[in-house]
Amino acid sequence: MHRKNSTGSGLACAVVVAAASLAGCAHHPPPQQFTASAPFSRTFTGSGDAVCWSVKRALLSQGYMLDGPIYAGVLTGSRDVQPKPKLNISTRLQTTCADNRNGTSIVFVTAEREENALQKMKQTTSLGVGPATLTMPSGSARVLGTVRRETVRDPVFYNQFFSLVQNYVDQERVSQAAALAAGDSDNKSADRPARLSSEVPPRGGTSDNLPPPRQ
Repeated sequence: MHRKNSTGSGLACAVVVAAASLAGCAHHPPPQQFTASAPFSRTFTGSGDAVCWSVKRALLSQGYMLDGPIYAGVLTGSRDVQPKPKLNISTRLQTTCADNRNGTSIVFVTAEREENALQKMKQTTSLGVGPATLTMPSGSARVLGTVRRETVRDPVFYNQFFSLVQNYVDQERVSQAAALAAGDSDNKSADRPARLSSEVPPRGGTSDNLPPPRQ
């Protein structure tokens, strides 16, 4: 009888633990992968051509090497830094800009950070004839290996990039306004001589301007 009670108690405990586990899973859903917020995008005032050109200027101004464009509006650039003698950090950005057709344009950007460290790798040499093969160590070599790779999620990083793009968007707007004002000024100066020439009478006068004959 004692053994039967012990077995029944064990089964009851197992059922309780399983139920608690299921309840715990129900109260802790997996993290949300897609949200309404968009930290990787920003909307700018301006046409697609002006905003995309500003994005390109922002990347080039920070030393990013741009790859050849594959699709219209898509730019990919990378930059390497070496904070330590045996550590190399590579940052790769992919940007996409599109005209919203309402006087604004949207820019999407994603950055990937990769760390590569100089590591020692053992080398081996295989010796043998026929089925008999002997592997022996032959030294070591230092190679650059990837130790970490991740998508950058720091909002400060993206805010700095978008602020730099906004700076170039503002410069582009000022340049376009100055060019438009210069064009209007040139048109007015070109029209002024034509109007003046039409108002000045021809030399020598006309018959209407001759003095009356003497009697």
